[in-house]
Amino acid sequence: MRAETQNIVDAIRKTLKLLGQRMDWETAPHRLEEFNALIEDGDLWSDPARAQKLMRDRQVLLDQVETYRLIDRELTDNVDLIELGEAENDPDLIAEAEKSLKELKVTADQKELEALLDGEADGNDTFLEVNSGAGGTESCDWASMLARMYVRWAEKKGYKVELQSETPGDEAGIKSVSYKISGKNAYGWLKSESGVHRLVRISPYDSAARRHTSFSSVWVYPVVDDNIDITINPNDIRIDTYRSTGAGGQHVNTTDSAVRITHFPTGIVTTSSMKSQHQNREAAMNALKARLYQLELDKRNAAITAQHDAKGEAAWGNQIRSYVLQPYQMVKDLRTGYETSDTQGVLDGDLDGFMAATLALGAAGKSRTDAQAD
Repeated sequence: MRAETQNIVDAIRKTLKLLGQRMDWETAPHRLEEFNALIEDGDLWSDPARAQKLMRDRQVLLDQVETYRLIDRELTDNVDLIELGEAENDPDLIAEAEKSLKELKVTADQKELEALLDGEADGNDTFLEVNSGAGGTESCDWASMLARMYVRWAEKKGYKVELQSETPGDEAGIKSVSYKISGKNAYGWLKSESGVHRLVRISPYDSAARRHTSFSSVWVYPVVDDNIDITINPNDIRIDTYRSTGAGGQHVNTTDSAVRITHFPTGIVTTSSMKSQHQNREAAMNALKARLYQLELDKRNAAITAQHDAKGEAAWGNQIRSYVLQPYQMVKDLRTGYETSDTQGVLDGDLDGFMAATLALGAAGKSRTDAQAD
């Protein structure tokens, strides 16, 4: 077997080992048998919430087992074909098997990455907010560029994007915008994007063509579904209605139908201004529940966050990524060190490399924390 092909085989085997570890392959068949026995219980649906959770958990495990078996089987089959081709001196058979192994490695890499999305809310839909920082028109324009970047990314994933609220900038761009992004693992992919994003470029709004630095923040929260119980005391919130405005005269309500909810204990404010008042109230409340749930997730992940801060990134505050368009082209993540010179590709939504690097870093942090706990 050629060295290049052997490296591909070794990489796929490493992926299989990691997939097996993450789902505890040794006990997986037994756990599937237990799930199947519980599903056959005639009283299962007397508790619909428990039944639905059981069905979801079984499907997740079943998908993991089938993925492992599929990759393992295709790896074995193609290695056997190469050995057969070498024994019979059949270069066509070897070439076909090597091509299949390369394709299998792409699949294996993707499944390995998806296996990192194992947080309790990673599979949920998500809310994504972009807010301009200090800097007036420059920051508003940068916020608009970021919003476009995430919409492009979501569209490439085949996700559904719904505009929740938008506040236009005074001269250009946006002061803030909120989206609901729906699709498998939407929150799991986007959760690492929360933080401050920094842009360095020659300003199109500066007649002297000077270089400017702009900041905008991105915040991501999982949509709270029926599996997550978030109780909000009515006395802890204030609900206001107001007349919304939209960029370019679009989405403008002629009545006071937009809704703003203020949560007193945390100071969190959520808004919705794109639909009827009843729909806005529901959307703003759902966003508030998502924000409160995210606070709880942050508390649980405090140990991992502390490890990251200890690396020195805290000196940048919440800044996570720099986008430099002048005097050179580079986008760099300050947490992982991942970078690319394809700035236009990133601004057009090519973010998977950054997300993958952050997911891997998070998984490593979990492993270190678990080891210390043991």
